[in-house]
Amino acid sequence: MSMLTHRLERSIHSADHAPDLGALLLLALAILSMGSVLTLLIALRTAVYLWRFHS
Repeated sequence: MSMLTHRLERSIHSADHAPDLGALLLLALAILSMGSVLTLLIALRTAVYLWRFHS
């Protein structure tokens, strides 16, 4: 079982462990994409509401 967690334990106990820049950039891109999708959905719902219910 220790073979499966060796890399995890090594990264946790490593003192000079620096975050991977590519992983951080990918995470930032994913968060921005989710925010954009949420904004698009809100704008679409507002447009449908105004189109259907605003007389």
